[in-house]
Amino acid sequence: MDRFFCVSLSSVWSWKDSRSLLVFTLVFLVIATYLKNRRPSSFPPGPWALPLVGTLFSVDFNNAHKDMTELAEKYGNVYSLKMGSSWIVVLNGLNALQEGLLTKGDILVDRPLFPIHTDVLPDLGIIFNNGYMWKQQRRFALFTLKYFGLGKKSLESTIQDEFNYMSKEMANHKGKPFNPHLIMNNAVSNIICSLIFGHRFEYDDEKFLTLIKMIDEGTQIEGSIWAQLYNEFPMLMRRLPGRHRTLQKLYGEIFKFMKIEINQHKKDWDPSEPRDFIDCYLNEIHRNKKDGEVDAGFHEDNLVMCSFDLFGAGTETTSTTLRWAFLYMAKYTEIQEKVQAEIDRVIGQSRQPSMEDCANLPYTDAVIHEVQRMGNIVPLSLPHITNRDLKLGGYTVPKGVTIIPNLTSVLFEKTQWETPHVFNPGHFLNQEGKFVKRDAFVPFSAGKRVCLGENLARMELFLFFTSLMQRFTFCMPPGVEPVLKPRVSVILSPSHYEICATLR
Repeated sequence: MDRFFCVSLSSVWSWKDSRSLLVFTLVFLVIATYLKNRRPSSFPPGPWALPLVGTLFSVDFNNAHKDMTELAEKYGNVYSLKMGSSWIVVLNGLNALQEGLLTKGDILVDRPLFPIHTDVLPDLGIIFNNGYMWKQQRRFALFTLKYFGLGKKSLESTIQDEFNYMSKEMANHKGKPFNPHLIMNNAVSNIICSLIFGHRFEYDDEKFLTLIKMIDEGTQIEGSIWAQLYNEFPMLMRRLPGRHRTLQKLYGEIFKFMKIEINQHKKDWDPSEPRDFIDCYLNEIHRNKKDGEVDAGFHEDNLVMCSFDLFGAGTETTSTTLRWAFLYMAKYTEIQEKVQAEIDRVIGQSRQPSMEDCANLPYTDAVIHEVQRMGNIVPLSLPHITNRDLKLGGYTVPKGVTIIPNLTSVLFEKTQWETPHVFNPGHFLNQEGKFVKRDAFVPFSAGKRVCLGENLARMELFLFFTSLMQRFTFCMPPGVEPVLKPRVSVILSPSHYEICATLR
């Protein structure tokens, strides 16, 4: 009996010990989770971070730019989110953006490394590279683009010639509905192709059309929830099926295309007569080998990646802006008529527009800028990362934190624009009808990482848009209303649509 009593008593204490251990473990986990998810001292505020996922589900990735703008109303223009285990800080409004990207631009000059990129792309190129190598690659790209006509008459002629090819394609539809997506992408892409490869591609070139479609699909995947989950949980996502797996195949095919072009250049390369970016880069590889310079990163793998970066960036954004322009002109016919009247008055129909006409076409220039503002092509810019501790908006942000410049919050900021959510070319005109620049016009971002192709994009947009307005009138098919809701990815592009282009 005593033995039974002792065994029973021992079982009770054992059960109590197990329960106490369980309670202690739960309390420990709760405290540890709280401490892990707690914001550091003086860190920007933000929504409560859940275990494992953080604030991942506080933002709808199909509407991230708007959600992040709305969060600023609650938490201020500098706030934080936790994506999985990583903290990010979002900059909203012109003042916060200028403080981060201009005043303290040296601290935010670097890009973070994302598994969705590092697992697919080499840590090279211009866009996501850092440090000395990035500086040298960007400097070389800018110098070479200028050498081959950026900002000069020679490139103007290239764009004007390409417009003639494009206008023939549009005119072939004889005013009937057509989807302008591939025509515009091909036309714009041919400009950067002439600079990189030294030649253009025909509009019925199936291989090239496939390549353009791959670029479009790649940007769609990179802007999806799949990419965000991959970046936060790479070990898990590498083992799961999903759209993220398609990226490797897509980018592999684009790389193959770049290598074919490079190999063709190497066959008839003459160092004394460079024809394009690839020839100049081959010259630079040769010079760096001779001088024993390796840190600048001039080698064939980097040539492939730089060509990839320039081709992708030079194709998608400008063509997307022009497709937004068609929709806005079709919706606001009175604005289209006013643009055409100004072009007729200043240029007429006897010659093509040139960059010299820009100063004499203030309303047309204002419309182009308003299309860029409302189109909001790259709503969250590209991410930055702090290379040392800094103060932002009065808060302390440690080294290694990702920074998101929310361009949407600036392009639609109530204190900067008279009618922020209305298409209004008057935003860029003074009382005398002259064009005025606005500090809050930041579609190309700002600072040391400002879009490398900004000047090229400005030239393409002005020459293509004015030429199109001079030659065609755009309208929607009968009974169809323009849809201005964007298709969300890394960039905001119009949903696929058809439009009618009637010769004037």
